[in-house]
Amino acid sequence: MLKETYTYTPLSRVNVDGSRHYQTPGGKPLPSVTTVLSALADKTAMHEWRKRVGNEEANRIMNLATGIGTQVHLHLEKFILEEDRPTGTNLIHQMAKELSDIVIDKGLSNLNECWGTEVPLYYPGLYAGTADCIGVWNGKPAMVDFKTTRKPKKREWIEDYFLQGAAYASAHNELYGTDIRTIVIMMIGWDAEADNLGNYQEFVVEGEEFDKYAMQWALKVQEYFDKYM
Repeated sequence: MLKETYTYTPLSRVNVDGSRHYQTPGGKPLPSVTTVLSALADKTAMHEWRKRVGNEEANRIMNLATGIGTQVHLHLEKFILEEDRPTGTNLIHQMAKELSDIVIDKGLSNLNECWGTEVPLYYPGLYAGTADCIGVWNGKPAMVDFKTTRKPKKREWIEDYFLQGAAYASAHNELYGTDIRTIVIMMIGWDAEADNLGNYQEFVVEGEEFDKYAMQWALKVQEYFDKYM
């Protein structure tokens, strides 16, 4: 599956005022895509949820979500690289193996070739980040992102994921002269209590919709620099 079409430059992560940045070849640390989105996000719903369930339960759920998400991403990365996948007997390891198998079967089966996984990218002078997967999906060059979710998602709830994909695609197009205008979000549910265990969802953005999110992302970057830089 892996076809190393481009030579990707490693980037080191650095902390700047408590937020994630990347050291780029130009010598200037640039904010990560997630740093930009987080800084500009409306966190009202998250604060209300914490109030409703309590800090202890919120922390338990967040830690479980992080653990599952990390392990699922690792499984998918190892699968793409054709390396041994993680093993383990605890609940998180077992769930991650099961969930990643579903993503492989229903999502990655449509990936014709992969140019890279966990790919470091940056847009000179503006932002940087790490893309989950870049390659050819159903015959089109695409930015592929893996997501885990406690509850099923509606398309209108995940616009930040589309902005993230547009950011990475724009950076890749700028650095490598590609024309990626397709984003694929491969999402797997992990919570049986939310009737979402193993539920696979796929969201695709392309064409004019991609252009819309690329423009919205450019405006977000401008807003971030106006406020924080």
